[in-house]
Parts: sequence; structure tokens; C-alpha cells
Amino acid sequence: MAPTALDIQQNVPLAPFTTLRIGGPARFFARVTTESELVEAIAFARERKLPLFVLGGGSNLLVSDAGFDGLVIHIAIDGPIDITVEQDSILYTVPAGVEWNAVVLSSAKQELSGIECLAGIPGSVGGTPVQNVGAYGQEVADTIEEVRAFDLHSGHFVDIPRADCGFGYRRSIFNTTSRGRYIVTAVCFRFNFLKKVQLTYADLKHYFEKKQPAPIEVYRAVREIRRSKGMLIDGDDPDSRSAGSFFKNPTVPRGTLDRIASELNIEPESIPRYPAGEDMVKLPAAWLLERAGFVKGYVLGNVGISSRHTLALINRGEASAADVFALRDTIRAKVKSIFGIELEQEPVQLGG
Repeated sequence: MAPTALDIQQNVPLAPFTTLRIGGPARFFARVTTESELVEAIAFARERKLPLFVLGGGSNLLVSDAGFDGLVIHIAIDGPIDITVEQDSILYTVPAGVEWNAVVLSSAKQELSGIECLAGIPGSVGGTPVQNVGAYGQEVADTIEEVRAFDLHSGHFVDIPRADCGFGYRRSIFNTTSRGRYIVTAVCFRFNFLKKVQLTYADLKHYFEKKQPAPIEVYRAVREIRRSKGMLIDGDDPDSRSAGSFFKNPTVPRGTLDRIASELNIEPESIPRYPAGEDMVKLPAAWLLERAGFVKGYVLGNVGISSRHTLALINRGEASAADVFALRDTIRAKVKSIFGIELEQEPVQLGG
């Protein structure tokens, strides 16, 4: 086999690369900083018939205690944002390894609206289209123009327009129909100069009351709100040792509200919900957890629920992936037994 100039390490612990600080080692590990290094890493894996896993910021990842018996490619493709100004909009083309919050801050400072509500979300740019990252009434699909990626099927780099990305709630082709096919190396965002901030989330509406804030004001407010909920990464804050919201908000038929109301002996109108298409509603997973007895500060051994955010499962210091699995399964079983709803895990799971 031909030698590679790329530094391939062996038996690298993955826990330090995740915000949960949990997980076993990668058999092989490569930090790639250019597209050419990415091609080298892929060739290394294919020559040895190794499975691949692409690691970004590790903020939406739960690694098993056994780790990964293959090659983990850590995407660290960095560099300046390439800016193209058009008549009524501006394009930001951003390398996949750039810190996501830095992009949000940059656009907010330029008074560009579109991603200011996504401030403080940990991780790197490359992971945002995969999960169609969203929060506080915005999602990246609203501003993504196209995604540059390496196509493992064709062996070439491709530019995928937004219309072909299959964006939905926390979904895209990158984590559904084409899971494992593409490795994102850059994302292009389009911001319209005339777009104004639109507040749809209750916390932000309350924060600004009737004021029309600038994007940078929303950026700061969102970070303040996230900090109050333990959702900003902070080494001194035990509540931040999490993977963010662990469960997706389930979408259910509207008729489910009547059944839940009957089970809990409450009025259907008292159940919080959001429209989700014809005869469908989205229920807050946090409300389901709390009604099932899993409240803020809940503890199960070395893991628990954040004291400030119901959906954040946290590592209380010495937790293993098995500990997280146990809490996850306990929550899902109880919610299903009470509401008949199967909660879907949001973080990507590497290993069983």
C-alpha cells in the first residue's frame, strides 16, 4: 500500500472531541485541514476496507464506550469566509471546520438577518446542514444556498443546491436518504439585505417586548437565554456537559391531543403544540418528559437531566455511554407507556 503524508493516529480517545465528554477510542484517527487531505484519508480507509465516520465539532454526538473500529475523519478545514456581494443579497461561503458561532456573530455584526437566533450553538459549520440545525424559530435551511461535499459514490466533489438537500425538521438528505454518502467541506449561505428580524419564539418575544431588534441584539439575547439554560459550552458549568437537546419534538396527528388529554384528565387546549402541516401538530418533548416525571435536575447515577433544561441529558462527571443509554431508554419507555409516543434521539450515535 502506498504511504500517505497525512498523519493517521491510532487508538485515539474520542471523548475529548465531544461536548458530552463520553466515548471510547477510534482505531484510526485523521485530522484533515484541506480537501486534498480528505481525499487522502478516504483512500487510506478504502485501501484497508475500514468504515468511516466524519467528526465535526462533536456537539451532537454520543460515542459508545467501545469506540469506533474504523477511521474517524475530523473535519478541521478552516480559513476565512469568502464573501460575494450581489444586488440585493450577500453570499457567505464558509469552510466546514469554522466554528458555527463565529459565522453567526459575523453576519449579525453586518446587520444581516437569517441565523442570529442560532447563536451559541456549539459545533462547526459542516454539521449544520446535516441536522438542519435550528433554534428559537430559525433553521439553517432558511439561508443555505448550496452545500459543497465529497461524494463517496462518485469520488468527486459536488455542489448541492438547497432545493436538493431535502431539508426538513432536523433532517436533510445527509442524515436520511443519502446518509454516509457525502462529506461536507463548505457551506454557502445567502442573506437578503432587506430581511428584517422576525421573532417567533416566546422567550425572545418576551425579551424584546414590542421592540424591533437588530440582528446583533438578538444574537446577544439568544446567548444570554442559552446561558441561563446551561446550553452554552462552559468548562465550569456541569450542565453544559451535554449534547444539547437529546430528544426531537415529536410530530403527531392532531387527534392525539384528545387521547393525551383523556389520559391526563386535562383539557386538550391546555396541551402546548405547534402547527406541523395538515392535521398534524408538533409537541414539545420537554413537556412530555416533565409530565412523565423527568424534571430538571433528575439524577440517575452518573447521568441526569440539566438543572436548567429538561431536554439536556448531562454527564455528571464520570458517566459512560452505557449510563446515558440507560437514562435515555428509561425516559423513552415511560413516555411511550403514558402517551403512546416514541421519542426520537437527536444526537448522532457512534457505536451501539
